[in-house]
Amino acid sequence: MKARLQTSMGQSLVMTPQLRQAIRLLQMSSTELELELVEAVETNPLLEWAEAGDAAGDDEPTTSSADEQPADPAQGDINDDSQDWEGGDEDWSSSRSGSFDDDGEPGEREQAAEPDTLSDHLLWQLHLSHLGRRDRAIGVALIDALDEDGYLREPFSSIIQTLLPDIRAGEDEILAVLRQIQRFDPAGVGARSLGECLCLQLDTLPACTPGLALARTIALGPLERLPRAGIPGIAQELKQPLADVEQAVQLLRSLDPRPGKQLGELSTDTYVVPDVVIWRQRGVWRCALAAHAGPKVVINRGYEQLIRRCGDADASYLRGQLQEARWLLKSLEARGETLLRVVTSLLHHQAGFLEFGEQALRPLTLREIAGELDLHESTISRAIARKYVRTPRGTLPLRAFFASGIDTDGGGEASSTAIQSMIRNLIDAENPRKPLSDAKLAELLKTSGIPVARRTVAKYREAMNISASHERVRIV
Repeated sequence: MKARLQTSMGQSLVMTPQLRQAIRLLQMSSTELELELVEAVETNPLLEWAEAGDAAGDDEPTTSSADEQPADPAQGDINDDSQDWEGGDEDWSSSRSGSFDDDGEPGEREQAAEPDTLSDHLLWQLHLSHLGRRDRAIGVALIDALDEDGYLREPFSSIIQTLLPDIRAGEDEILAVLRQIQRFDPAGVGARSLGECLCLQLDTLPACTPGLALARTIALGPLERLPRAGIPGIAQELKQPLADVEQAVQLLRSLDPRPGKQLGELSTDTYVVPDVVIWRQRGVWRCALAAHAGPKVVINRGYEQLIRRCGDADASYLRGQLQEARWLLKSLEARGETLLRVVTSLLHHQAGFLEFGEQALRPLTLREIAGELDLHESTISRAIARKYVRTPRGTLPLRAFFASGIDTDGGGEASSTAIQSMIRNLIDAENPRKPLSDAKLAELLKTSGIPVARRTVAKYREAMNISASHERVRIV
């Protein structure tokens, strides 16, 4: 046996600062992104606000269509294209989803937005999951028990008592549903300790990430002793090289110890700024990044040229700022490209929803879009979180394009949103002297090929804040 030196080539993904920045920007709303850019311009002399014509794309929005047809360069501004919507203004103005005022400005509903809390975000993912009714009820109890940081501090025995008397569940069943919730976005939610929270986030990283295995070992073991023992002490305890432990600890420090705050702190928006605009032109649904979704920043060319004439210390500082500025611009570009890809995919699946309204909304999950775009489900969830799209039906949250499904007698599926719309229409057309009971509504839906139970009808009716039949009796 003899020692010899070998070289090898391979690929690996490192959780670099620019990658973390790209992920963080992706999940921001337009309002949050504007605040982020304001801070960036104030702290980085290499960045400045763009003026008309300063940056590529200012004159024409990035455009995509459901059939991947290229945009016509002669189309002009997105607002001019909006005049080509087919179907006429009267077809859209009666929509329940929103409308435009006579002067073309967004209406009241477009300006006001309900805050998207951590609970709302998780419950939305829960109802899109493939869990059964019993497991969903357990999931609701678990989500209600999470604190503002996203941790489950309550013991399983408390969750079990909460479910009684309707559901008698054991700890194994509670744990199985919790594992499903821990796969939701944001990564790390539903953890019962800091170590488990960090491990859940590590599980979302590629297996080739440097330091991944050792970081998981530290998170599950000596993590609490790290502040006292330091990296040398942990390296000695684990009998690992100091450099490897430093790499693993750096990876752990790049994670978020309070994942619930990602939504909790960012849920104060009261105004909606659409990120994407959808319109129809010559029978083709098209989408584009909104031209005024947020301010644009560019690199200050004066400071960039100054680097060559500065001394070593000043030049080093400016080069660092220039690198950060370039990272930010690349992250912004990646954010826009990902968002546009997701919306383009939604156009393929939900063109009927845009044409005919909620009754034509087909079942669609994050998993389907993620598989189609070859992205992780968490990436899709981040891309649509607190994002809005301006459509001929008004300004809608991107979450509105997703819905869970129920099997129909015809062998297909109907979305829960479509079924709610059908129930609403039936109630709107009922005899006010003899309102339809939940059982009668279920019977009418069954004749339309939608086999739903009376309890399901009651659940949907209550979700739409519609009173029971005996409370809807009116004398006309």
